[in-house]
Amino acid sequence: MQGGCHCGRVRYEITGPVRQVVECHCESCRRLTGSVWHATGARQKDVSISDNDNALNWYRSSEKVERGFCGNCGSTMFFRRDGADTITITAGSLDQPTGLHLMMRIFTDEMADYAADSSGDGIPRYPEFPDMHHFAIPDE
Repeated sequence: MQGGCHCGRVRYEITGPVRQVVECHCESCRRLTGSVWHATGARQKDVSISDNDNALNWYRSSEKVERGFCGNCGSTMFFRRDGADTITITAGSLDQPTGLHLMMRIFTDEMADYAADSSGDGIPRYPEFPDMHHFAIPDE
């Protein structure tokens, strides 16, 4: 699976398994994206990043979290927690087709008042951050 930023200066390849897509409605993600955040995840050892122009920048968005984005076009691509062996990857930065599907919605108590009502679609919803086991990367 491959992906990258809009301008193409930052590209990445994932050689191992990925988690299905999570939709986040927290205020931080809404303000970052202007809407909701859709992301998958992989083990960091399985992600190789090509950044020959040094366009990838990391922004410390909280005490233990960094967000990776292209300094040229502004595309947000990554989210990583200090000390974690996994990395979160924005689903929108993946090359299509992905073959992935939406597995859950989180922070639904912080959902914007203009968001579409999706309560009847059968996708699990969590009002806050669910237990970390929900975010496990599958085995090969």
